[in-house]
Amino acid sequence: MSTGRSLRDQLLDAFTELLTERGYRGVRMQDVADAVGVSRQTVYNEFGDKWRLAQALVIRDNEAYLDGIDQVLARHTDLYSAVQAAVSFTLRTSADDPVKKAVLTGTGGEELLPLLTTRAEPVLFGAKSRLIEHVLRRWPHLDPDALTEVADAAIRLTMSHLLLPADPPDRVARRIARLVARHLGEPCPAGPDRTAEVCQ
Repeated sequence: MSTGRSLRDQLLDAFTELLTERGYRGVRMQDVADAVGVSRQTVYNEFGDKWRLAQALVIRDNEAYLDGIDQVLARHTDLYSAVQAAVSFTLRTSADDPVKKAVLTGTGGEELLPLLTTRAEPVLFGAKSRLIEHVLRRWPHLDPDALTEVADAAIRLTMSHLLLPADPPDRVARRIARLVARHLGEPCPAGPDRTAEVCQ
């Protein structure tokens, strides 16, 4: 067993690989234990059961997304452009993410889908708190209550498009950015026709 990463991360890494190869139903806790070289009881002690193991994986995966979003937000000086870039980044990256694909399309995926829908509160709470903290640090003049309100809506809209993509990511990103900017009274740049992206 490697000592370069924590036991928890090693177990989650092993579960990720098994999940993408076999689907949720095809993975046993014993398989995860064998992949890392520990007992099955060790895996149960760390996570409790397979559902909580999957939940921990989705939360860790989400934290990695949020790290990337932090970097994207930091590249922009206006809120509209920052939100647009962050939403586009999320939708484009998610499209190729093996964990998201396993949840949405893998064998037993319907059992995992609540992790991104009806039982997604840990993911939503983590994303909302991280984003609010970052945005207020960059744009401290914003009303925290209004930001909290619109951040929740923006995150849920982004997740809905992640689950059921209907339009190109850039178009969705512009819509959500416009929603956020309007709600917070922030300016939007003019679009090609000089009016398409004006918020006020």
